[in-house]
Formats: sequence, C-alpha cells, structure tokens
Amino acid sequence: MSQMVTLGAPRAAASPMPGTRDVGRLLVQCDDRPGVVAAVSTFLAEHGANIIELGQYSTDPEGGRFFQRTVFHLDGLSAQQERLEAEFADVAARFGLDWSLTRADEPKRVGIMVSRYDHCLLDLLWRVGRGELAMNPVLVVSNHADLADEVRAFGVPFIHIPVTKDTKAEAEARQLEVLRGNVDLVVMARYMQILSNTFLESVGCPVINIHHSFLPAFMGANPYVQAKSRGVKLIGATAHYATADLDEGPIIEQDVTRVSHAQTSAELQRRGADVERSVLARAVTWHCEDRVFRHGNATVVL
Repeated sequence: MSQMVTLGAPRAAASPMPGTRDVGRLLVQCDDRPGVVAAVSTFLAEHGANIIELGQYSTDPEGGRFFQRTVFHLDGLSAQQERLEAEFADVAARFGLDWSLTRADEPKRVGIMVSRYDHCLLDLLWRVGRGELAMNPVLVVSNHADLADEVRAFGVPFIHIPVTKDTKAEAEARQLEVLRGNVDLVVMARYMQILSNTFLESVGCPVINIHHSFLPAFMGANPYVQAKSRGVKLIGATAHYATADLDEGPIIEQDVTRVSHAQTSAELQRRGADVERSVLARAVTWHCEDRVFRHGNATVVL
C-alpha cells in the first residue's frame, strides 16, 4: 500500500481568464411561465449590471421546463455578490426559480481521477497551462503510480491510492478524504474503476466521465480489436455525468470520426483517443463555464 497523502494548503488558484473580472453568471430554471426573462433582466438592470450574453431554452412553451443562462458585467461584483444573492432570492421565490450566481473569475476547483491512460489527463492539464480551460486542477488521484512525474511537471499534486477488489471500499474512503470539500468537480479522465454509489453520493460535487461510444456493443477488454473484427466505420466518445447507472448518466457531449477497413486496431485506438480528448475537454469547459443544466437524465447546454 502507498502511504496516504494528506493535502496541506490548497493549490494556488489558477489565474482568472482574460475578460472575466466583474463578470457574473446567473443561472435559473423553473416551470415555464410568462415574465421570467423580464424579471431577471429588470433585476440586473436595476442593480447596474450590463447583460453581455443570454441563452435560454424551454422544453415546451405550454407546461415545459425553462432554462436561462445570463452573463453580465457589474463593476465591483465580488463585493456586491452577497447582496445580489440576498435580493435576488425575492425574485426567485416569486417565480419558483432554482438558481445560482457565480463569478467568471473564480475557476472551479477540479479533481482528476485517472488510471494508466494519459491522453485525456494530459490534454486537460495542457489546456489549463495554455489558458484555454478555466479550471483550477487541485489534484490528480490515481490507482497506479505510472503518471506521477508527468502530472507533477504541471505543478499539480499527484496522489497514488491503489485499488484492489479486496480494498476498494477502503480506497474509496481515502479518495473521499482528499476530494470532498476540496473540489467543485471530479473528472474521470479514463479512470478504469467503477465508482460505487456510496462514493458518488458522498463526494459532494458532480462527476464527469468519458468513455468510447462502443458501449454497450463492445464491452470488456480490447474493444478496438472487437470493433476491427466487426468492420466498424464510426468510432466515437461520450462525456456524461456519472450516476449509479454506470455509463447511463446525463450526456454532456459526444462526437465521432470515420474509420475504414484499412486501419489497424491500434490506429482505431489512436483515433478514438483523439475523439475522447476533444469531447472531454468540451464537456469540462462547458461545465466550468456554467453552461450545463441537468434535466432528468438529459442535459441542456446553453
């Protein structure tokens, strides 16, 4: 067993993305009814905010569910946020809103879980380093030690917690110790273990998973070998929120790429890794930009 690593002081927050200072995001959802857009816009205008982006969607104009993401600029937002939230509560009560208000200059704290495949993990860390992904990678947790040096080169703590069939419950308890309360999002960047219901209920934040889109056609070992033997012409990837139903949680993003009989199973795997990288990056980006609303077992991305 590896020695347990305890987090000390939190990793320094990532620098805010350019153009995010004094920018807020007000997210609302409710049963669709007249006046919601006007009420939100009026509230922001009365408090001196300038709306710079607005997205909305209704599942049905008669009895549907309404979703709205409003991005606004307000001088001194950090000092005014608490007051805005307290006063917007009256609007929310009047319209029955589920809502949240976040600041764009506060990157979400993200914990990444990985096994031995490095392509999704390193792509996320590279994008953060390039200033292309607004998140703060607080730590990486792995059931293998293989990627420790590569992760630490990015200045991110790497915590090795081995997992075996007999120690799974103990390992998950240790994972929860370092994740719970320290992160706003967990990303399974090809973490090749099934997370238990207890973990998902206890971690205290959403969990995003990525997997190839052969499921459930080619499950188990060597899916690309299976795909090659069946003459697959499309391979893809799916990013979704992890739930107790394994790979059946709300889908955030998907993509595919065409392949042919001429490509080997190794080439199929490489093409699949490319798709997984881009799909996961978009899903994490959208979540960190507060674009994703969960609606039952589906999502609305604005």
